[in-house]
Amino acid sequence: MSGQQYSTPSVRQLASVVERVAPRDPAKWDGREKAPGAGGIPVQVSEQRARQLWMVVGMYGRAVGREEMPKRASRELAQLFTPPALRAFWALAVAGQLRHWEKDVGKELPVASQRAVRDCLKVLASLSVPDRLVKLPRVEEPGLKPTVDPRQLTAVYRELVDLAGSSPLERDGRGIRAQERARLLAMVSVVLDTGARVGELERMNVDDLGPGLGMVRVVRRPQRAGKGYEEVAFRLGIAQSTVSKVMAGQDARASHQLAHDIRREVEEVQGAGPRVERYELSHAARVALERWLDVRQSLVADIEGGKSALWVTVLQSKAGPPGIRIRAQGLGQSYARGVNVLNWLMAGQPGWEPLPVRMEQLRRAVDPMPLEDEEGQ
Repeated sequence: MSGQQYSTPSVRQLASVVERVAPRDPAKWDGREKAPGAGGIPVQVSEQRARQLWMVVGMYGRAVGREEMPKRASRELAQLFTPPALRAFWALAVAGQLRHWEKDVGKELPVASQRAVRDCLKVLASLSVPDRLVKLPRVEEPGLKPTVDPRQLTAVYRELVDLAGSSPLERDGRGIRAQERARLLAMVSVVLDTGARVGELERMNVDDLGPGLGMVRVVRRPQRAGKGYEEVAFRLGIAQSTVSKVMAGQDARASHQLAHDIRREVEEVQGAGPRVERYELSHAARVALERWLDVRQSLVADIEGGKSALWVTVLQSKAGPPGIRIRAQGLGQSYARGVNVLNWLMAGQPGWEPLPVRMEQLRRAVDPMPLEDEEGQ
């Protein structure tokens, strides 16, 4: 697509920049220039990123000339990346005022689309004004507020180290048996370090722990919130009904390439395929896990096969003898029981911040940073 179709010089210049790294002509695709990637390392953009870059060019084409945008933004490329222009563009984009389809104008962009637009702005700024430090907009994450005050997490970690020891843990007749306590404290420490969901804990194996208990692998299976067809339609600049028909196998008019792109985008939006992340474990987690592994070893000693699970039952249950993999529901119930008692036992202790009684609340209280990401197969 030629930059000449855009009405203002700055957007035409932006289109020319994108043409270099994501040419519209398939014949030029293999010879495309590289764009700055992670850490500033030049890489060739993917087909998905190319579509997103052109989407943002189109959004700029609809933004420039509006009263919210500075008048200078229409004159030259560099003016698109000044703070006033970026603030105005971002506000319009998030509010859904720059959507391609008129019927969708005014629908606020989903967070995933906001991230895609922001990532494209970073690429476009590095290509358009390489010598300028451009302050990019922030993507405001919706959701519930943390249920554990982050300022108290250091104290919680310190107490967990002490609690992982062999001293009795009981008060006024209430207590947690040693095996359950060891499992609970190790689980809490791992959740604080990784933000793992209960289902992700269930699937953990002993070999997910790194040498010296320095790190742990977490297999993420992103939660699917609806089909995501509206998001895919926005990304590809097509009607949502087209996405629905292709996914239902009912749109024979869609080209093979378009159908392929739609299915791939839907898979991405829906979180198809696991993602493996590695997290560094804190001192508290290492201490707690070391004690739990000793307890676990005694529990699985008489189990034939199936000894890979990190989290196992400590009591006879309907599911089987002690030492078998504990399921997500059992983990959640065990956590709730143990934390209720733990909070009672630790009430009034200096520095202790009561832990939430639902593991999901604890998970949302932290925002750990993985060491690196690997795409699972």
